[in-house]
Amino acid sequence: MAADTQTDLSGRWNDTDARLVAEEMIDDALSKPWLENFRLDNNSIPVTMVGRVRNETMEHIDTEIFTKELERAFVNSGMVDVVASLSETQQIRDIRSDQQSYASYETAAALGKEVGADYVIIGNISSIIDESSSGKEISIFYTVNLEMVDVETNRKAWIGNKKIKKLIERRKYRG
Repeated sequence: MAADTQTDLSGRWNDTDARLVAEEMIDDALSKPWLENFRLDNNSIPVTMVGRVRNETMEHIDTEIFTKELERAFVNSGMVDVVASLSETQQIRDIRSDQQSYASYETAAALGKEVGADYVIIGNISSIIDESSSGKEISIFYTVNLEMVDVETNRKAWIGNKKIKKLIERRKYRG
């Protein structure tokens, strides 16, 4: 089966939902005024970092599935630079530090050359579950919120939101 084939076996959050969130957030973020405003004010493209996107649902949802798509689209667009996240940065810093002791002077990565982020993307995913009194139908409403926050001023430059609603009908199966 192709990876982009739409499936929804359980009615819960799935890969199709993650793809839809990523696509909508990417389109929205790259089309809003914050991007052009930054370019005009700074004569350069903005540098972003993806921070923590909290899963506030009762399900296991790997938010990195759609945040990595956001990073990929930003980098590939040429309109936004992306620096490593905090967890990635620590791993890279460890490697750079190790090189100071074990790599030749000519090939060791220099210290103090990291690029600072202008913006950090933070957010959350939450859900509301509504069940019929008979228990035969369950409605799940998901909302994903992402915010682009100026690291220096804490000003919110962009806010994206994607809502997904699902209806699960439970049927009796004969074995």
